[in-house]
Amino acid sequence: MKIHVLGPGCAKCNQLAESAAQAADELGIEYELEKVTDFNDIMAFGVMMTPGLVIGGEVKSVGRVPSLNEIKDMLK
Repeated sequence: MKIHVLGPGCAKCNQLAESAAQAADELGIEYELEKVTDFNDIMAFGVMMTPGLVIGGEVKSVGRVPSLNEIKDMLK
């Protein structure tokens, strides 16, 4: 499964990346995590606010850091 974290590398973006990895690890999901920092690439996902979370090509969260349990639900 491909997980993209969209954002310039701010604290919230890093927190989201860590939480997404932790959620996938706890669920035993094989994944590839990619941080997307280029604003043109971020906008290509249709995201205008960061951080953004994209799972399997689908935008799941924009402009906030979801809880660990929310991310787990998104991964299921």
